Amino acid sequence: MTENHRLSPGDPAPAFTLPDADGKDVSLSDYRGRKVIVYFYPAASTPGCTKQACDFRDNLAELGDAGLEVVGISPDKPAKLAKFRDAEQLTFPLLSDPDKEVLSAYGAFGEKMMYGKKVTGVIRSTFLVDENGKIEVAQYNVKATGHVAKLRRDLLPHLPGTSADS
Repeated sequence: MTENHRLSPGDPAPAFTLPDADGKDVSLSDYRGRKVIVYFYPAASTPGCTKQACDFRDNLAELGDAGLEVVGISPDKPAKLAKFRDAEQLTFPLLSDPDKEVLSAYGAFGEKMMYGKKVTGVIRSTFLVDENGKIEVAQYNVKATGHVAKLRRDLLPHLPGTSADS
């Protein structure tokens, strides 16, 4: 297998239009003029992905106050995403990428190590896309547990209207 293409700060964020949990199309361009956290996760309703999604849910107000939107993307079909959203009371868009085209464009699908073996799958990744559609932060192989707290530490002190001690 070839090395996954990885995005870096300053790169244009790959455009996308994907169906949400209700089958309604959501595009990256819908967020133009705002900062958006786009995170990729392997599968709805699995323990790690549930922990990560609930972590975003629980921190959504603070992220929103800092001017950040959140969008989650997985290969799951909309019906599974709707079940996941409803079960966990998630209030941010979950998008379906069953063909893995957007996952691949972001370098979030490919070869990874899992339990000591090389496998092909979703690479848990998080991106901050700025108001102009450029990658501001690109994080690959993130941990489901504690990731949002790390994002808050990394991002919030540097955003306008927030302070390091908030």
